[in-house]
Amino acid sequence: MADTKTPATAVTKRPARTPLYTAARVLAAVLFRTLCPVKYYHAERAGLDAPFIVISNHLSGLDPIVVGKPIKRYEVTFLGKKELVGNRFTHWLLTSLHMIIVDRHNSDMEAMRACMKAVREGEVLGIFPEGTRHHEGVMEHTEAGVGLIALRSGVPVLPMYIDSRARPFHRTRVWVGEVIPTEDLRAEGVNRQTAEQLMERIKAAYGRMQEELAEAIRR
Repeated sequence: MADTKTPATAVTKRPARTPLYTAARVLAAVLFRTLCPVKYYHAERAGLDAPFIVISNHLSGLDPIVVGKPIKRYEVTFLGKKELVGNRFTHWLLTSLHMIIVDRHNSDMEAMRACMKAVREGEVLGIFPEGTRHHEGVMEHTEAGVGLIALRSGVPVLPMYIDSRARPFHRTRVWVGEVIPTEDLRAEGVNRQTAEQLMERIKAAYGRMQEELAEAIRR
């Protein structure tokens, strides 16, 4: 049965900026200009008004920083797998950086509620639909719940494509894509079928983004 809930677009408050996130942003700006150069294409597309969802393929542990950097107006709340939380310090660190801890192998309704809460409170929600790091193919394997989150939230979905793992003395390129339309799918009803259709739409968008980046590099 279709989920006819109202999109979670009514903002109840704006999230405050945190010193730890600000420090991480400053360090990233230095790192991505020097040791691990990152070049962004169409970064202006990340200037959306919140709330919105930003998605990306996943290649390394630095990806949240890579994705978050061009979103200058907001701090991004990322979904992260519970395996990253090994002890109290990492739990404090990651939650201080707004991470929502999720169990990738089970239906995690608490994480779903946390995602909806983040959107209602005017945040930018960051999701890696592949669920874990993939080095072969892009968006070939995605987590089923991502489409439902995107459709239930009713907010814009902004894709970013990272062409390679950020590492020292290597240039990484990031293509910021155009917002992926979801209104027609929501009109059909939020259910498993429309969520799967959205994931196919996301996969196709990443194919186009790869081609567009390759063309930009050749110029």
